[in-house]
Amino acid sequence: MRIFEPHIHMFSRTTDDYENMALAGIKGVCEPAFWLGQPRTTVGAFKDYYDTLLGWERFRAAQFGVRHYCTMGLNPKEANDDRVNDGAVELVREYCTREGVIAIGEIGYDDMTAKEEKYFQIQIQIAIDHGLPILIHTPHRDKEQGVRRTLDVVRESGIAPDMVLVDHNNEMTTPIVKDTGYWLGYSIYPNTKMTPQRMVEIFRRFGTDQMIINSAADWGISDPLLVPKTVQVMRKSGMDEAEIEKVVWRNPISFFSPSGQISFADFGDNEGIDRTRLHQGNSVLRGQTP
Repeated sequence: MRIFEPHIHMFSRTTDDYENMALAGIKGVCEPAFWLGQPRTTVGAFKDYYDTLLGWERFRAAQFGVRHYCTMGLNPKEANDDRVNDGAVELVREYCTREGVIAIGEIGYDDMTAKEEKYFQIQIQIAIDHGLPILIHTPHRDKEQGVRRTLDVVRESGIAPDMVLVDHNNEMTTPIVKDTGYWLGYSIYPNTKMTPQRMVEIFRRFGTDQMIINSAADWGISDPLLVPKTVQVMRKSGMDEAEIEKVVWRNPISFFSPSGQISFADFGDNEGIDRTRLHQGNSVLRGQTP
């Protein structure tokens, strides 16, 4: 089973994770720009981070046979920080046209502040201006109200519904989002978000059209293999193999394809892995023999 992991923060993961993901069938990943845990105090820190997503991280993934894409965005948590918010958004505007950028995100709400909404709206407009999809982070607290306000802002923006992925859904928010024409994302994440078993039940109730699952693995307690593990639960539950492939392969690539930066043709024959290659003088080998 080929898998495209549409939301994972590999900046926080090890090379062992890349190797295990490749062995589990993950052929490509999308790494959304996000909060690093430690607040950034200068715009230059955002520039270095965005350069890493477009440079070293793409290189590091390729060393394990995984194609790496990313999204550009000012995350909602740091949208509240006046030291960086204006400058970071201008970087998003500049960097969103770079090779490998397939959407604007993660954008949306964290604490539902006025500043979060301001930069949410600005970044939706950047996406509209550049013909890019948007990846929306929905708040972890007061999620239902956050999702409803998110949908209002998106609707008011005028962006085409098929260019919108509303992420971090659950059983409560699925009926709210399902009939909007937007794509629905679900994070399979230990303890705080969805489980594989709950995800299968949602597919039974609502089908698989415009449904996407991800691990959202980051620097927290998370598992970069939860999409392939969910595939196994889907199989055990009796889901049709074509429907499983639709969820973990065809749906995510189809959603991001309007960017013009990703297509199914990208995942052809593997040209082989040469771990002696360098990126700005560095390799993943760290002096080891390939």
